[in-house]
Amino acid sequence: MKVMKFGGTSVGSAEQIKKVAKLINDGERNIVVLSAMSGTTNTLVEICDYLYKENVVSAKETINMLQQKYVQTIYDLYSSQDTIDDVDNQIDAVFGLLRYLADYDFTSVDEREILAQGEIMSTILMNAYLKETGVESVLLPTLEYVRTDEDGDPDVDFIEENLNRLIAEAGDAKLFITQGYICKNYLGEIDNLKRGGSDYTASLIGAAVKADEIQIWTDIDGMHSSDPRYVNSTHPVESLSFEEAAELAYFGAKVLHPTCILPAKLNNIPVRILNTMAPEAKGTLIYNFPPHKTVKAVAAKDNITVIKVYSSRMFQAYDFLSQVFEVFEKVKTPIDLIATSEVGVSVTIDNTTYLHEIVDRLMNLGKVTVDEDMVIICVVGDLEWHNIGFEAKVVDAVRDIPVRMISYGGSNYNVSILVRKEDKVKALDNINKALFPAE
Repeated sequence: MKVMKFGGTSVGSAEQIKKVAKLINDGERNIVVLSAMSGTTNTLVEICDYLYKENVVSAKETINMLQQKYVQTIYDLYSSQDTIDDVDNQIDAVFGLLRYLADYDFTSVDEREILAQGEIMSTILMNAYLKETGVESVLLPTLEYVRTDEDGDPDVDFIEENLNRLIAEAGDAKLFITQGYICKNYLGEIDNLKRGGSDYTASLIGAAVKADEIQIWTDIDGMHSSDPRYVNSTHPVESLSFEEAAELAYFGAKVLHPTCILPAKLNNIPVRILNTMAPEAKGTLIYNFPPHKTVKAVAAKDNITVIKVYSSRMFQAYDFLSQVFEVFEKVKTPIDLIATSEVGVSVTIDNTTYLHEIVDRLMNLGKVTVDEDMVIICVVGDLEWHNIGFEAKVVDAVRDIPVRMISYGGSNYNVSILVRKEDKVKALDNINKALFPAE
């Protein structure tokens, strides 16, 4: 059994839905996880923003505009008037719910219910199209089998038990359609796995059914050696380890959500990144035992702030680091990179919500400087210290670029450098040429 996840651009129009329908009807037993149509979740967020501001008029105008998009998609997608009428009624009921929620005191519970409707509508559209074209499919409502616990983590036992029960009840059905992203929480309220959570849904489903493979279908043919938006001569990476893929996802590669990795890794299920627009492309295979002693790819993470603390107590201040890290723990702000010496420490963060409070607390420990608009360039591969030369190539590639920090040795899979925003493209290009010279 395969799990096939399709993102918003892959189901972003009637034409794209038809393409996906052909891909998933391949004669095998597949569970298909769909995101909301591209643009839908952003519009639903906009509606919620209006309702929090008690601007019901603008919220309903936005609801009407979004419904027009779906009505047009319905007429573009189906040929049977019976199907058009049936799907139009189902979609109209969804928008009726949105208008109903707009008329009452708006809460975070209502917000989560609104945000869930995009995935619900995309699966309605796909399932109806399959049936109209003579393909038997079963709609699996995610809200019936994906639940989170009190800590907000997926309840994997609940997911496995209830998903496999629903599949068993479907008998010999081969094609299952379900929603990504959405779930219920331990209180029974509609909730979600946060943005990008459809990848997570696919991985959790794959683990629950012991899938042969999890496929993430998107609009690019796998993870690339560098960001093709900034570097011309990139190429798809043939294979990655789960650790390498997680590093790339965390440090800026947008193709895969970082949380997707763990359930697949623990259950030894390969993940394949494929391109809906070019389904013949090989894509990128992520698994536990890829080739060793190779550099795979480069990623960039923007909007980084670096904070340097220079201890006023000078040498032998054994509790200095613990006090620095305690500051970040108190404000629940994670750190990306760390560079230390006897009397100072530099750290980077990408969440500046509590920056003023962090700086204020750190000033009790020493002199504090802050640099904003920085970029982390992360080189990923098998970078264990005894694999000679890789880190030297990276450093040499940026010899004419000011480097604020270098992080190497924290893991066996990356070497990271911190540069200014204005040096990002040059750094990416230089590193790409040094590590992946044109043949």
